[in-house]
Amino acid sequence: MSKIVDRTLDFFELFAEQKRTLSLSEIAKLLDIPVSSCHDVLQALIRRGYVYELASRAGYYPTSRLYTLAEAIVDHDPLLLRAELAMDALAAKVGETVALAKASDLEMSYVMVKESNHQLRFSVRVGDGVRSLYATSAGKALLGSLDGKARDAVIARLKLEQFTPMTIVDRDALRNDIAVGVERGWYLNDEESALDAMTLSASFRWRNVLYVLTVAGPKSRVSSKREEIIDSLLETCRQLSA
Repeated sequence: MSKIVDRTLDFFELFAEQKRTLSLSEIAKLLDIPVSSCHDVLQALIRRGYVYELASRAGYYPTSRLYTLAEAIVDHDPLLLRAELAMDALAAKVGETVALAKASDLEMSYVMVKESNHQLRFSVRVGDGVRSLYATSAGKALLGSLDGKARDAVIARLKLEQFTPMTIVDRDALRNDIAVGVERGWYLNDEESALDAMTLSASFRWRNVLYVLTVAGPKSRVSSKREEIIDSLLETCRQLSA
C-alpha cells in the first residue's frame, strides 16, 4: 500500500516539477516505473477527477481538484489559522523571510513560509525538510529541545559535514553552541549552512508538538537588526504557544 501512495504523490510532484502536459510513456520514464504500473495509477486518478487527458494522445495534466481539497484543508488547519496573522506581522516587522517548521522525531518540515519582498532573500518551500540539524538554526532548536543525554547521543551520531568554513564540525563546540541557545532561548546560524546567510530560530510547543519559527536573510541585513528580530521572534513564539 505504501508503494501505491508513494507513486501517487510522485505523480503530482512530477507535474509540479515539469509544469507541462505529460504522456504515459514520459511519466513512466521520468519516474522510472513500469508503464503498466503507471497506467494503473493514472487511470485511478482520472476516475477520481484528479487528472484529465487533454485530447487523444495529447497528454495528461492534473485538474484543480487537488488544489481545491488542499485549500479546504489548509483553510481550516487550527495552527495555521493562528500562525497566518502572526507570521504576516512578524515578516512585515523584520522585513525578512519567516518560516515555520514542524518537528517529527528528529526531522522537521516547513508548514508555512512567508517570503520577503527583497530580490536577495532566503527561499524555502512548504513541505521542504530542514537541511541540517547542526548547521541551521532550526535544526539547532530541535536539538535544544532534547534533554541533555538525548541531545548528546544524537550529536554523537551526527555526520558533521563542512558546508562552509563557518560550519561547526567539532562535537564539543556544537554541544556548547546548543547549550548557549538553550540558555538564551534562541539559536543562530551565522553562515554555517551557506555563505552570507544568517538565520535566527526559536521554538515553541503547541498541543505537545514542537514547532520552530525562523527568520532568515542575507547576513548583511539580518545582523544589522538582529536584536529587533530576536525580540519579535520570541514574542511571536509566545503568542503561538498560548
